[in-house]
Amino acid sequence: MKKQLLVAAILAALGFQAQAGSLGDGNLSISGFGTLAAAKSDNDTVQFTRYNQAVGVKKTPRIGLDSNLGLQATYQVNDWLSGTAQVLTRKNTSPEFTTDLTWGFLKAKINDEVNVRVGRVVMPAFLISDYQNVGYANTMMRPPIELYGQAPLENMDGADVNYQHAFGDTNVTAQAFIGTARGKLVVTTAGGVLAHYRAPVAGASVTIERGPLTFRLGHASANMHSSDLTPINNLAATLKTVGFAQLGEDLGLVPGKRMTFTSVGATLDWNNVLVQTEYAQRRAKEPVYIPQTNAWYVMGGYRFGKVLPYYAHAASEGAGSKVTVPATLGRVPALAALNAGVNNLLTAAEQSSDLVGVRWDFAKSVALKVQVDRVKPKVKSGALTVPAGYTQKDSVTVVAAGVDFVF
Repeated sequence: MKKQLLVAAILAALGFQAQAGSLGDGNLSISGFGTLAAAKSDNDTVQFTRYNQAVGVKKTPRIGLDSNLGLQATYQVNDWLSGTAQVLTRKNTSPEFTTDLTWGFLKAKINDEVNVRVGRVVMPAFLISDYQNVGYANTMMRPPIELYGQAPLENMDGADVNYQHAFGDTNVTAQAFIGTARGKLVVTTAGGVLAHYRAPVAGASVTIERGPLTFRLGHASANMHSSDLTPINNLAATLKTVGFAQLGEDLGLVPGKRMTFTSVGATLDWNNVLVQTEYAQRRAKEPVYIPQTNAWYVMGGYRFGKVLPYYAHAASEGAGSKVTVPATLGRVPALAALNAGVNNLLTAAEQSSDLVGVRWDFAKSVALKVQVDRVKPKVKSGALTVPAGYTQKDSVTVVAAGVDFVF
């Protein structure tokens, strides 16, 4: 039934396109985007998921991995003030389709180059942060989970300032933001536990566009708080009872721990050639159970009319931990299992992926995509969701096909 409701909503949205322009007093504009897609893997034990997604796919084809529907409305109050709201229906931290407010802000135009937004906005930490959920705006079926899984905080409640200026043929956009991100995190390293978080955030990004080349640098700092991360809290309590209270406090997020996310990316769209690449780092500024990581991807494609075949390679690897495990913990034979559990928790999940796909823009504002991912887990089953106590060492193949559209 829920699948039928999603399909009906998408079809209704496509039909709604013809009416959108006539709504209101002419100051209201409504647009939207969506993806209707199915995916399956060749493994029935582990699940392939997008970042921060509770349920993924196995051997049985499912539409929940990549399908979504977004609606956006903007009302122009006057020459300098407008308001925008966007809702997005998808499978994210819940096994079912849910609808969330992803944008919701007032925008004040200071002059032709500067504007300020107050409310809920997307954090521009990565190359495609602004449109990562809009399938039609992206070549690949989904952003590489190796890289975008490092920072699953998508939006925040606060304010940002945007500056745009053209220096000859070069356009520069700078953005600074500050606020608080709130939501839920699917913690795969803790057995798929769902935890609530609150994170004061701040950061900035710079985008430079010149001809077919776009370059973007982004940085975000978040002070992560979570008091209901049960496995970590239980581990901390156990460490306290055996005399390692400081280690337990270092692992948790109860007092708040500062993390940073930094990325640099570029896109070249020249004639029929398309190249996109990005490199990112996650760093802990305080001791915390979350490992530090490096990740990157590179994608290349070539257009043949309206058909664009592409290939990409992505990888993530550990970059150490800020937590120092006392040597005395490993010297007590009775605590050997506890020591092994702590060290395993601090080890980053590593994997790489090779993917091939094709995009066909067969109609106006509509594109068909088919993509095959070959996921190779390296450490801790990679980013795959596995049953407790299970380790996935063999590669997993994921096949997906779907239609992206905007209206």
